[in-house]
Amino acid sequence: MKLVSQGKVIKLILFSLFMENKNVGYMLLGISALVIFIIFMFNSAMKKIIDTGCSMMHDTGYCPAYGTINQQTYLALGIVSLLVIVSIILIFSKPEKEIIIRRVEEKIKKKKLDTSELKSEEKAVFDLVRENKAVFQADLIEKTRFGKAKMTRIIDRLEGKGFVERKRRGMTNIVVLKE
Repeated sequence: MKLVSQGKVIKLILFSLFMENKNVGYMLLGISALVIFIIFMFNSAMKKIIDTGCSMMHDTGYCPAYGTINQQTYLALGIVSLLVIVSIILIFSKPEKEIIIRRVEEKIKKKKLDTSELKSEEKAVFDLVRENKAVFQADLIEKTRFGKAKMTRIIDRLEGKGFVERKRRGMTNIVVLKE
């Protein structure tokens, strides 16, 4: 038996806590806010540099460098807005575990079969198949002491009602629960 160190256990717990969709979304949202702050700081710094460094007299009294700064700012804000959208989607999306659990629960609900309409012989055969998951038809004949023809008719009825499925294996049949 291999012992796991406490450090590895702590890392695994921290990883599973922080890598949930909601936590990753909050982390991206925080990074987005930080990037927006940096963009506006860079924008104001560049405008100060242009104000002091642009000595050219332009016909319009407006330095063309301001236009490029604005374009770069809008482009950066557009990219950050995509990051914000992704983070909001992650925050409000459901974890994959819940979806998988729900699907398994739905399958379990479908598996509950109503055996009240079955005859006693059919119930006996169905119970044997349910206990063993898969049974050779010859073993069913041996355990129930029914004849081959009678067993074939019983399995035919159970197959028709959707309870079991017969699979051919060589010279014999295997009876399994229908999924």
